[in-house]
Amino acid sequence: MKIILIRHGDPDYANDSLTEKGRREATLLAGRVAKWKVTGFYSSPLGRAVETASFCMKKSDRKIIMCDWLKEFYFPVTDPVSGRFGVPWDFVPSFRTNEPLFYDRTGWPGAKVMQSAPEIKDKYSEVCTELDKLLAKYGYLRDGGFYRVPGKKEVFIKETAAPGSTAASFHSDEDEDVIVMFCHLGIISVLLSHLLGIPFPLVPHSFYLAPTSVTILGSEERWSNEAAFRIQVAGDTTHLYTGGEPISCAGAYFSAFQEYI
Repeated sequence: MKIILIRHGDPDYANDSLTEKGRREATLLAGRVAKWKVTGFYSSPLGRAVETASFCMKKSDRKIIMCDWLKEFYFPVTDPVSGRFGVPWDFVPSFRTNEPLFYDRTGWPGAKVMQSAPEIKDKYSEVCTELDKLLAKYGYLRDGGFYRVPGKKEVFIKETAAPGSTAASFHSDEDEDVIVMFCHLGIISVLLSHLLGIPFPLVPHSFYLAPTSVTILGSEERWSNEAAFRIQVAGDTTHLYTGGEPISCAGAYFSAFQEYI
């Protein structure tokens, strides 16, 4: 199985829509997405995600399912160092790297700054539960920190999926499900945290996922009926490179490296 997470285009947050640049980005993204064989499309109901997805749906002639739980993970807290009141990340390095609970996979909601927004713990759990419900529809059942695929032939695959591999149990492009989710930087970080077993605070502080960037995860199913997701690519913006559109820095505190192919 493949899970593809797409951040919305360059945002006009005041109007919850895309900027003109964001629309150019979404147009380029749509040309890329139209080439994919996708089982199901899902989206946050917020305007900037819906507008981004609309370009892709029109180009692909597909319909999308709205998921309320894919809304941005916005439960504002006050940064104890800078005084910033906003998203529950973007903490200064001297603070976040010295908070032990930020490195605890299950204990991070107990950090004092996170407790200042009591909804964080419950909403994180709700999003993880809803993601697992969706994956269960595709045959992936959560079991602790990984997934099981009932009915899968129990075999240990020793080979990697290199060209010419004789390992018959690898999924082919023709028989595996591919789902695409259009959403937001914070909620993508929640999804990655759950799928990869990484404490949530580490994800948005470690990965910058630019507007319309593509993050792809694949399920490795090489032992018994067990499956675990692994990132193939994070924050890919090839469609912007090839279209000559600069990478947006919305959500970053550095200038994005610009490269054109």
